[in-house]
Amino acid sequence: MVQKYQSPVRVYKHPFELIMAAYERRFPTCPLIPMFVDSDTVNEFKSEDGAVHIIERRCKLDIDAPRLLKKIAGVDYVYFVQKNSLNSRERTLHIEAHNETFSNRVIIHEHCCYTVHPENEDWTCFEQSASLDIKSFFGFESTVEKIAMKQYTSNIKKGKEIIEYYLRQLEEEGITFVPRWTPPPIASSSETSSSCKKQAASSAAVVSDAAQAEGLGGEALSSPGGPPEPAAGTPEDKLDADYIKRYLGDLTPLQESCLIRLRQWLQETHKGKIPKDEHILRFLRARDFNIDKAREIMCQSLTWRKQHQVDYILDTWSPPQVLQDYYAGGWHHHDKDGRPLYVLRLGQMDTKGLVRALGEEALLRYVLSINEEGLRRCEENTKVFGRPISSWTCLVDLEGLNMRHLWRPGVKALLRIIEVVEANYPETLGRLLILRAPRVFPVLWTLVSPFIDDNTRRKFLIYAGNDYQGPGGLLDYIDKEIIPDFLSGECMCEVPEGGLVPKSLYRTAEELENEDLKLCTETIYQSASVFKGAPHEILIQIVDASSVITWDFDVCKGDIVFNIYHSKRSPQPPKKDSLGAHSITSPGGNNVQLIDRVWQPGRDYSMVESPLICKEGESVQGSHVTRWPGFYILQWKFHSMPACAATNLPRVDDVLASLQVSSHKCKVMYYTEVIGSEDFRGSMTSLESSHSGFSQLSAATTSSSQSHCGSMVSR
Repeated sequence: MVQKYQSPVRVYKHPFELIMAAYERRFPTCPLIPMFVDSDTVNEFKSEDGAVHIIERRCKLDIDAPRLLKKIAGVDYVYFVQKNSLNSRERTLHIEAHNETFSNRVIIHEHCCYTVHPENEDWTCFEQSASLDIKSFFGFESTVEKIAMKQYTSNIKKGKEIIEYYLRQLEEEGITFVPRWTPPPIASSSETSSSCKKQAASSAAVVSDAAQAEGLGGEALSSPGGPPEPAAGTPEDKLDADYIKRYLGDLTPLQESCLIRLRQWLQETHKGKIPKDEHILRFLRARDFNIDKAREIMCQSLTWRKQHQVDYILDTWSPPQVLQDYYAGGWHHHDKDGRPLYVLRLGQMDTKGLVRALGEEALLRYVLSINEEGLRRCEENTKVFGRPISSWTCLVDLEGLNMRHLWRPGVKALLRIIEVVEANYPETLGRLLILRAPRVFPVLWTLVSPFIDDNTRRKFLIYAGNDYQGPGGLLDYIDKEIIPDFLSGECMCEVPEGGLVPKSLYRTAEELENEDLKLCTETIYQSASVFKGAPHEILIQIVDASSVITWDFDVCKGDIVFNIYHSKRSPQPPKKDSLGAHSITSPGGNNVQLIDRVWQPGRDYSMVESPLICKEGESVQGSHVTRWPGFYILQWKFHSMPACAATNLPRVDDVLASLQVSSHKCKVMYYTEVIGSEDFRGSMTSLESSHSGFSQLSAATTSSSQSHCGSMVSR
């Protein structure tokens, strides 16, 4: 498996030329890097005007590895080839390095770049990326990988310290300014013309000439692994190391890399819908920074948030009066670490009455609103306290807990709430203080603990009776001035006292079921299944030309092709495909086909947009400005992998995939809307309209910086 690393942007508040003077002092050897034994210059090139300087070094490293491993490998030192390309005119330094030792067994590539800060020309930015691919190493592949990653991360941490060390050394020597490169003095007119031509030719050919001279690293650069590409995106898309430390906390180099790589993937596949960096980091922490696992659960959560419009729950949903009166919970200042503090008097709460009066879905929605408020308060406290705060503390008072709280439907509702919160709000609970736990508590704990993640369980602190008042108790975590009055504190707590819900507010089972169904299905999005040979199609009738058809959909499963067709004919009433060929019945009638099999392209209908292939996990927004009135058909079609071009036979992977029924099914979640041209505003990718539901969708997410016009599709 190839290990990859991508650094954040590290900023030096010094001019580029001064940083270069400090950087050159690292050679031929650097005492601050014990493993860096020596380096020899293998090849050097300088342009006539002195603007371009390329130097190749062979570096000798003493890797900190077990002596037995070195003996088996038959080496004491490891050699790397490093090529530095300095362009003083552009004020950039590109560094490329690859291993020379064991290059047939291990492939290591590194790319570093020093550039001028885009907003301050007297500052310098540094970025670094690398890849490690161990093909084979005498059966010690795993050991070598761990050693390599350990050595690399330790040197990354030292990188900035070393530059700053040499900057201080320069300052002690009285060097605080290095002049910028300037072109050489202009010669006579005839000489000028000749020298300009030579200079242009030398600049254009400098990289290729230098690469060819004396066998310079061209072979390594074209190796199968290839050097890692510099981070894509505009400067404002990239994460600054100082920003990470200020708003996200202290991360190891590999953790920073995971965050940046997952964020880049989201930028490529979820344009206009990028979650906040704190939210991405929570999912990474929940999966121990395994990018693939974090990406999977985060995509599921993003789809869930969109489907249930959770981003807007604080603005669009008001809790029923019963909850406001009888739900014994609320926010109460903050703990000693600056985390928002939520107080829940569970023992005083009539869980049975709340479930009988409101139903499970209303309670769940209220808990979601509490979590959304918690995220907002974390952001505010981060600004107030000047340090990253990404979780909150929950204080649960169990005085009054009895067997009534173990009522089966109430416990079922509690387990459902735990399941949803665990899946969509990972790493938001910093600490849970459970106070005055009665004898019945172990029964409740036995029921709910299997549904709680191990990392979350480790944050629980449980106190029986008045133990919370002793050493290691509440005062260790909450300031004395804000301990609630009902816990013998001095602070008045405005959390409702709860109490029994009047039975007059109870609702029948049928009413609760209807209410739960309404809340559960209350969404602007629809879901559809797409099968091989059975696309899903929706009809949009346009009366006025120049209307704007907008769409927003997520590919939840499989790969699909998105098409838009126009027809002057009205299709027959939608038919629900029974999918007899697959012996599968379309669930819930969510697979509809409109284009009749006898219709012919070009005669009965025509394509108005180029087909768009969408991969699983992608989120797509787009719009089409209609040119004619009539009937428009939006189609999601199963994407079949192309057969091998040479033999016209399917590939082995495709044959194996076709043996699985699930491989013939895709799932999409979509929302479409038609907007009058006079109401449409802003960029197409933001899908903003003065009357559109998309205005809300784009308000709480990061909108794309690109602006499009006319007919387009954006991802």
